[in-house]
Amino acid sequence: MNSPAEKPSTLVQPASAATSETETVLTAEKPRAKKSTFWSQLRASLAMFANPKSATGLIIMGIFILVAIFAPLIAPYDPTAQNLDETLQPPSWQHLFGTTHIGEDVFSQVVWGTRGVLVVGFLATIMATIVAIAVGVTAGYVRGWRSESLSAFSNVFLVLPALPLMIIIASQFQDPPLWIIAAVLGLTGWAWGARVLRAQTMSLRNRDFVQAARANGEPLHRIILVEMLPNLLAIIASSFVGTMTAAILGLTTLAFIGVIPVSNLNWGTILFWAQQNSAFPDYWWWYIPAGLCIALLGVSLSLINFGIDEYVNPRLRSAGERARALRKKGLSATSSVTVVRTAAEAES
Repeated sequence: MNSPAEKPSTLVQPASAATSETETVLTAEKPRAKKSTFWSQLRASLAMFANPKSATGLIIMGIFILVAIFAPLIAPYDPTAQNLDETLQPPSWQHLFGTTHIGEDVFSQVVWGTRGVLVVGFLATIMATIVAIAVGVTAGYVRGWRSESLSAFSNVFLVLPALPLMIIIASQFQDPPLWIIAAVLGLTGWAWGARVLRAQTMSLRNRDFVQAARANGEPLHRIILVEMLPNLLAIIASSFVGTMTAAILGLTTLAFIGVIPVSNLNWGTILFWAQQNSAFPDYWWWYIPAGLCIALLGVSLSLINFGIDEYVNPRLRSAGERARALRKKGLSATSSVTVVRTAAEAES
């Protein structure tokens, strides 16, 4: 017969074994939970680009980026090489987009001009977005005279005429490098994004998670960077796309009117030389490719912006999902006819 002192040892041993097995199972499941959380966060952050509009715009933008990166390999000729024996030639297999009045290959100019447009566009947009985030989010979070001062500062740049200011600043340089042109475009393009971010930040600063961070004594920079910016990513992305559209249009406008030196090759300088040498309307191959590239790049940015708007706006998102569901069933989203099924079809 077992003594009472031996009973606890026999009873505790299975419990300890079960506890160790449970700890082993939990330890094995922890990395799996972290992995699923990482991929779910990655999918959530890219959800704004998952709709067909954004995907189409990103594909077009990706093609332009590849052309800009591999311009030396794609362009068959030096864009400034002259051949007076082949002036004003229409498109052919030798010159896909024809030639200019001094025999320059238009296709090579368009390819190299893509690099100039995208470099200036991205640099100007990054500069403008950084300033817009710094001014807009800070003005929306702080209160009192600091918020009003930053708001007045952005309002001043918002009402300034952008194109005359760009012309005045750019004309002060004889041969400005690309970063100077980008800085001029970024200086005149950040105010609208700052206003939008300020309004959105003011709606977030009274949320519970921000109040909890403030009550815990978190510093200002951590509240803005960690607590608020992740909730503003969709607005920032939409502002980035809109600012880049304005920067590219501003660059081509400055180049077309001759403010930017013609040595900075881009699509605007192609149109400038075509206009200066009376290419309109007879020599259509000189100016139509550059104009189509500007329009196509604008379309890609607009599609990306439409997709982000659909992601941000719940009404647009639900309407888009409903329209896609109807198209999968073979129905038109704009049709006013109701499909009636018979009882036999409903039972089947």
